[in-house]
Amino acid sequence: MLLLILGLVLLLGAHTFTTRRAARAAAVERLGEGPYKGLYSLVSLLGLALIVYGFRTYREAGYIQVWDPPTGMRHLTLLLMWPAMICLVAAYVPGSIKRVLKHPMLVAVKIWAFAHLLANGDLGSMVLFGSVLAWAVYDRISLKRREQAGEVKIRYGGRLNDVVAVVLGTVLYAVMIFLHPILIGVPVVAF
Repeated sequence: MLLLILGLVLLLGAHTFTTRRAARAAAVERLGEGPYKGLYSLVSLLGLALIVYGFRTYREAGYIQVWDPPTGMRHLTLLLMWPAMICLVAAYVPGSIKRVLKHPMLVAVKIWAFAHLLANGDLGSMVLFGSVLAWAVYDRISLKRREQAGEVKIRYGGRLNDVVAVVLGTVLYAVMIFLHPILIGVPVVAF
């Protein structure tokens, strides 16, 4: 569990650091844009690797069950992941979905984390998904403040991009259902 927490601190800490605009600007000035981005990427990748490894070792040691979610929560999680995947794609294919949500990537992360909190009642999952959900809420508040200050400009596309986002999001959703047992080790549907 310690490696999982360390990974979360590194990954979410790096992402939180970027919201501290004065500190980020000072780091970019001191290191240079390229080295700053390289260090940011390295810390983020190390954090992600520690999260994956830490969660895997936590699971292998045996789940620490805090509560038992009703079976229906797994079905609800499966349902919620479809719009999460659409929002994820809409972040990169901006259209009306992005215009309405403003930051569909963060919406996708919040839905993903919340949905997985519903379906998993073990301590490791609560630490992982709860931390990511808390960070996404914080980051959205930070972005809203930067938008109000005129620091963030959002680019939108046409409605055709929404069709692309829904189609690609649905494909991604189907692929993730298939890959979840391979990548994560937990089947989400019985085949």
